[in-house]
Amino acid sequence: QVQLVESGGGLVQAGGSLKLSCAASGRTFKNHAMGWFRQAPGKERDFVAAISRSGGSTYVTDSVKGRFAIFRDNAKNTVYLQMNSLKPEDTAVYYCAAKEDYTSRYYSLRNEYNYWGQGTRVTVSS
Repeated sequence: QVQLVESGGGLVQAGGSLKLSCAASGRTFKNHAMGWFRQAPGKERDFVAAISRSGGSTYVTDSVKGRFAIFRDNAKNTVYLQMNSLKPEDTAVYYCAAKEDYTSRYYSLRNEYNYWGQGTRVTVSS
């Protein structure tokens, strides 16, 4: 089992920045690919960003490319989502997810992940 706890959400004005953190405990963090998803009110939970177990490969969805970045610190068992130039449409609950993995891949499909956090709310005001 892996336990994931997100933090760093909040209220921010459009154009501002937030850095989300996801702290993992339980099984060996470095053996898990990680991802961030988000769910806006009344919508599906959508992929945002993913990172391989080593951090060597990353991928972000087109709508946040150039504004968001995912990175991880395996020594701290933490994955981060740096969000810049935030827009009102980025408003959502952001979820961290983990997939046990021993490759150099990242994963972008929700059903590929085994473990989920409880989410952290991000609200971007216009």
